[in-house]
Amino acid sequence: MANQIYLFSLICLSVLLCQSYTVSSFQKSLDLAKPCKRFVLHLHDIAYDGDNAANATSAAIVNPLGLGDFSFGKFVIMDDPVTMDQNYLSKPVARVQGFFCYHGKATYDAWIAWTVVFNSTQHKGAFTIMGENPFMEPTRDLPIVGGTGDFIMTRGIATLTTDHIDGSKYFRVKLDIKLYECYH
Repeated sequence: MANQIYLFSLICLSVLLCQSYTVSSFQKSLDLAKPCKRFVLHLHDIAYDGDNAANATSAAIVNPLGLGDFSFGKFVIMDDPVTMDQNYLSKPVARVQGFFCYHGKATYDAWIAWTVVFNSTQHKGAFTIMGENPFMEPTRDLPIVGGTGDFIMTRGIATLTTDHIDGSKYFRVKLDIKLYECYH
């Protein structure tokens, strides 16, 4: 009986060791200096102000609640053009669709959920950026948490830099996209 228990335990241990070795042999090494895809895009946002419905690309659907000086509670939905250069009139290569909400009571910061949607000859599909955006910082790294089409199951980092602000009506954000898991 003791020999059978010993033999059974040895077999189970061997199977577990074999599986753990197999799983670890398929893991990819991650080299942050060498993303599998990298590109720089520019998001252009024109806020709705009551008079610019034809040109607006974002609108506050919940206004600040009056709890502090940092727009706490403001919720903005957006459908912004994305270009390869800083010129708003350049041909869009994608759109950023999603929302952001101001959630800081002591400083300006926002939580974002953006889907970068491509429909061009170069790329088809989308990837999603989600996370904390402390936009008063010069640069912010936000995670890319997945995608579809040419970006199926992708993971990476989007480094955001606000490179132009025109009051509360227009801003432009540089998106430095680095993808580390690419399947296309």
